[in-house]
Amino acid sequence: MSQVTLVPFYDRTQLIYETIGTLEQALTLEVLITLLVVLVLVMNVRASLLISGMLPLGVLVAFIAMRYWGVQANIVALTGIAIAIGVMVDVSVVFTESILRVREEQAQDSLRGIILLAMREVGPAVITALATTVVSFIPVLLLEGQEGKLFRPLAYTKTFALVAALGLGLVLLPTLFYLLWRKPKSPQLTQYARASAVVLLAGVLSYFQQWGFVLFLGGALVLILIASRLPAVIQRYVRLTGWLLGLSWLVWMLARAWLPLGAQVSLLGNMVFTALLVGGILGLSAGFVRVYPQILRWCLRHKGVFLLVPALVMVWGLLAWQGFRVGPDSWRDSFLAQAFPGLGSEFMPTLDEGAFLYMPTTMPHSGVEENLRAIRSIDRRLAAIPEVEVTVGKWGRVNSALDPAPISMFETVIQYTPEYSTDARGRRIRYAVDDDGNYLLKEGGSYPAQAATAPNPEELVEDSEGKYLRLWRPQIQSPDDIWAEVMQVAQWPGLTSAPKLQPIATRLVMLQTGMRSPFGVKVFAPNLEVLSQTLKELEGHLKEVPGIKPETVFADQVVGKPYLEIEWDRFALARYGLTIAEAQAFLAGAIGGQPITYSVEGRERYAVRVRYARDFREDPAQLKESLVSVPVGGQVALSELAEVRFVRGPQSLRSEDTFLVGYVLFDKQPSLAEGEVVLQAEYHLQALQAQGVWAVPTGVRYSFAGTYQQQVRANQRLAVIIPICLVVIFLILYLQFRSATVSAMVFGGIAVAFAGGFVALWAYGRPGFLDLNVVGISLREVFQIHPVNLSVAVWVGFIALFGIATDDGVLMATQLRRRFQSATMDSPEEIRAAVVEAGTRRIRPAMMTTTTTLIALLPVLTSPGRGAEIMVPMAIPTFGGMVFQVMTVFIVPVLFAGWQEARLWMQNRKGS
Repeated sequence: MSQVTLVPFYDRTQLIYETIGTLEQALTLEVLITLLVVLVLVMNVRASLLISGMLPLGVLVAFIAMRYWGVQANIVALTGIAIAIGVMVDVSVVFTESILRVREEQAQDSLRGIILLAMREVGPAVITALATTVVSFIPVLLLEGQEGKLFRPLAYTKTFALVAALGLGLVLLPTLFYLLWRKPKSPQLTQYARASAVVLLAGVLSYFQQWGFVLFLGGALVLILIASRLPAVIQRYVRLTGWLLGLSWLVWMLARAWLPLGAQVSLLGNMVFTALLVGGILGLSAGFVRVYPQILRWCLRHKGVFLLVPALVMVWGLLAWQGFRVGPDSWRDSFLAQAFPGLGSEFMPTLDEGAFLYMPTTMPHSGVEENLRAIRSIDRRLAAIPEVEVTVGKWGRVNSALDPAPISMFETVIQYTPEYSTDARGRRIRYAVDDDGNYLLKEGGSYPAQAATAPNPEELVEDSEGKYLRLWRPQIQSPDDIWAEVMQVAQWPGLTSAPKLQPIATRLVMLQTGMRSPFGVKVFAPNLEVLSQTLKELEGHLKEVPGIKPETVFADQVVGKPYLEIEWDRFALARYGLTIAEAQAFLAGAIGGQPITYSVEGRERYAVRVRYARDFREDPAQLKESLVSVPVGGQVALSELAEVRFVRGPQSLRSEDTFLVGYVLFDKQPSLAEGEVVLQAEYHLQALQAQGVWAVPTGVRYSFAGTYQQQVRANQRLAVIIPICLVVIFLILYLQFRSATVSAMVFGGIAVAFAGGFVALWAYGRPGFLDLNVVGISLREVFQIHPVNLSVAVWVGFIALFGIATDDGVLMATQLRRRFQSATMDSPEEIRAAVVEAGTRRIRPAMMTTTTTLIALLPVLTSPGRGAEIMVPMAIPTFGGMVFQVMTVFIVPVLFAGWQEARLWMQNRKGS
């Protein structure tokens, strides 16, 4: 029986499950929060159910398309659906609201005619808006390299979701509306059907033992359905009570699944915060709709003053993006320069993999026994950290040219436990607690919730109504705290420092650049001596850069490996009648060994080699006394024929473009961006050369490598394809309106939203933004407020914003053109009145779509799970841009009125 046991120490399955679980939770929360928003905005049971039913159908169609297009369900692919949730609901909201409004205005017409009229009224605008959204993702499909492989699935999934929402909205929604709102042939049968639906829903919920849901939702539906049979005096109050019960159930269910304030706050506290957050946004939206006509009238009377507002927003966005970098040097310390330092840049946000890769290097001359002793001791120290789940270290490298690691490098995989106890699918587990909040044990008794260390989850009792179990110590608040302890306990004499690395990210960097760090300088030189000297000088100069951690800067030890060199004395060899070939043959046999025969074992052949014993081979003093047979007879000591000495040489040779190459690796300060640090280093080295402090030797060149190279390549490509995408969006708008002027008015919404996205990124970097506490929880932690650098993920968020930033403008412009085509205006007052009438007619669906999009992004912005590092940077510019994009409902009417008034003035002038 085999005594070998295979123990897997690194498995990415858990990481995959956790990242997908984060997206699944975000999608679930978005569906729940969207249902809540629809119920509040529409206040109609049948309309709310109709709109809400389109969302899961659209997501299902998107998943079917993913299946047949071969798009895998990874974190980025599911993020595409998460970002599209708000827009998918907007389609159904606009169509349903239009049908309900036309039905109220033309109640005498047939239901079929009402539906057709309403669909014709808003259908072209919705199609144009979605077409711009789909086209806006063309740049993502054209990305190349790592960023293309990462974000291309997002473009596919969002396109699938939007096309599915449009198809369902054009075909299925009108049909279902007709079936639900037509006059029943048998009212009694209709009542039976409604009652059966309530009973069926209650049965489904009770099957899952959700008795609270049965009481709340069932009671709400019963009150709403029977309200029409009650006297008119109490009918309104009964229906309102039913709505409040239904909304309370949704808020409770949303808060229980979301826990925006965290698991450490009670469910009631999370429920109140959820109600205030969502209700506040909905209240602002409703109030905005009520005062919109008055504000629009003022804007029409003061066009110049109003248009200064979007102009100032665009200047604000430009300053947030580029920073205040004009004027003399004395202005650099001004308030504007400090308030607007500009946004940093990086290639990609770092994904929390749940594991570290500790990769220091030893001295080139350290031996095997010393290295093994060091790595074993470091493994024991790392395993003693409570948050570390498993640690496995290795030393050396595989005998392959594909492995860029030096022979003296350690590679230790450190896997740490998640913050909260999770199952195999990455979902948090709840455990039973007593009245004091202590965890109940399976064997009886309880474990104090405030203990210094967490209990073993296997000893606790799972309970779906219980409390989450935090596995980290109170002083450990983030993976950075775990890494700080790793660096503290991993100190060892002769061991270099190491940058903070993760397994997957490090493998990608090593495959692309050959370095084991995301930051580094490649030095190309003609020979080893010059290369080694240049690397040492660069190491010292880079430690002086403010944005670089000095302790993480270390250059490759190109020269330093001890070699035993034997130099033959040709005169002595000639004196004893030996040739160089005979002398070399002696060394090959004594040290390396010579095959004298072969051992045959089946189809296998093994050479039998003969050489000196280990004691004579490893000791240089013994090797000097080795006896060499000479042709003249007798034996001569090796020391009389050659000089045996130790020399320092390279431990490995690397070359690129026919030059020898070496690396200087470093890590950045946590508060700075990748691009900023590299620019600081470049300017510092250029200043040293300009001052004559440091000179690059002849034949030597250097270049910064790592993720910075990929960032530059991605930015260069985006700089070309994003303008092309914007031109295509403008052409789509022109095909809809057949007017370059109207298209430019609508297109202006993109500029305002673009600036709003940068303002949101700027606000995330300000120390005082949302610096408030709710029941002891900081809102900065709830919304994960921290500086966000410009990266490919952020630009993808902007690309998503470009498509939806024109939606409100398209709705407004379509209604304005229809209103002005149906009548002739003879005075500026009539023009303004018509503009206010058209704007008021479309402000409700416009605000409903914007509000739905904003609220649907809240679960993404507050998502704390693994994988949120990629989602949140994409959602921030979209959220901020949509907040400022609300001005479009004023910008388009004001510009349209100004255009019509100018045309009227020109006509009157020609007539006179």
